[in-house]
Amino acid sequence: MRDLLLTHGYFLFEDPKERQIMKPYAPLGILYLCSHLRNKGFDVDVFDTTFSSREDLFNFLRAEKPSVLGVYANLMTRGNVIEILAVAREAGWKTVVGGPEPGAYTLEYLQAGADFVVAGEGELTMEELLQAIRAGETNFSKIAGLAFLDPSGQMQQMPPRGQISNLDLQPWPAREAIDVRRYVETWRTHHGKGSVNFITARGCPFRCNWCSHQVFGQSHRRRDPVLVVDEVEWLSQEYSPDMIWVSDDVFTINHAWLRTYANEMRRRGLHIPFECISRADRLNAEMLDILAELGCFRIWIGSESGSQRILDAMDRGVKIEQVQNAVKMSRERGIQSGMFLMWGYEGEDLDDIEATINHVSVSQPDIFFTTVSYPIKGTPYYKKISDRLIQLEPWGKTSDRELRVKGRHTKTFYAYADKLLRDEVTRAKLLQNNESSSLAELTALEQNILDARTGLLSTYNEVEQ
Repeated sequence: MRDLLLTHGYFLFEDPKERQIMKPYAPLGILYLCSHLRNKGFDVDVFDTTFSSREDLFNFLRAEKPSVLGVYANLMTRGNVIEILAVAREAGWKTVVGGPEPGAYTLEYLQAGADFVVAGEGELTMEELLQAIRAGETNFSKIAGLAFLDPSGQMQQMPPRGQISNLDLQPWPAREAIDVRRYVETWRTHHGKGSVNFITARGCPFRCNWCSHQVFGQSHRRRDPVLVVDEVEWLSQEYSPDMIWVSDDVFTINHAWLRTYANEMRRRGLHIPFECISRADRLNAEMLDILAELGCFRIWIGSESGSQRILDAMDRGVKIEQVQNAVKMSRERGIQSGMFLMWGYEGEDLDDIEATINHVSVSQPDIFFTTVSYPIKGTPYYKKISDRLIQLEPWGKTSDRELRVKGRHTKTFYAYADKLLRDEVTRAKLLQNNESSSLAELTALEQNILDARTGLLSTYNEVEQ
């Protein structure tokens, strides 16, 4: 009899934005959980929702003999997960949720239909929970990392569980439990290159106060670099990817580790194009030389703002000059740079917006994305502005992205900021590269900049109520 069915609430074909992007990756979190529990003797399957539909999943839950259903939940899948829990409970499944969000909304998930919430890393807590269920136990109060409602409806939350100290003893993700080749071919079909993902470490030790650390805390545990190369070599042989996504929060944290990893890749003659995320303060000429040699074609650099005052308020621990220099050094080595930017952080004003526009115009990253900051529950940022948060819809039908911050500028204001940023960066690129443009094109661009700046100023005093 199956002990556990694992799933998640990401339905690629039901999300219009995701259908435009078409860059899915295997759900490594539940695949790591699957391989750990299989190694401990449990019968575990995975229902991968990425290429499926909710109706397919619901029909499966209704048709199968119920046991335990484990659902991974994050910021974007909350509504889907709530639906899954309801159908599973009705069909007789015992339900467990884990992942980045449930630790911050434990009571809400329990009240929405989860029998248990697992906080933090799931492997050891789920192993102990399944052992207890298999033995017919009804008292779960000794299982660290677990939360549940007692018979009176009161939440019982057990002490946190310690983290896995030696990641090298953990098996690789159970990729055989899903169709990884379909991920590779989806990438290849839509982008010309097939891609796979893997991780070399767990956690991030930095303290950006808008970033959630619900699963791994502010830890950083790395795998042996030689053993990671074993996995990379196997991935290359098994799936023949054209590129790889290194899914670490910050790939270049440990410079000594990266040197050893690069030496081992070189020794085995492995060279696979990849992209990764880093921080400007963990990049220097040597590290970028290594990344270029390894085949890094794009590095994503968290910039967030071009205002040092705002970066300091975020506890980013990074200087604007470091970001600009990292982009410059990447360009010199033929590595594309991607930049993440955030509008609307607490205390941001027009001067800070202008500083961000200037920063991106000077840096000229190959790609940049903007978002309006949103408070994630459990973070210092959320706590700081929690008394001004307005939830527009019922909790189960929304996410922290949709929380309105009372007194903050409106979406229209930030739309103008976005337009101004993109037009100013385009103009700066034309001027820096001496790109030929007609007088009419430049005149139109100048008018667009004027219109965006006028719109920004005209909506400055409009705030969320």
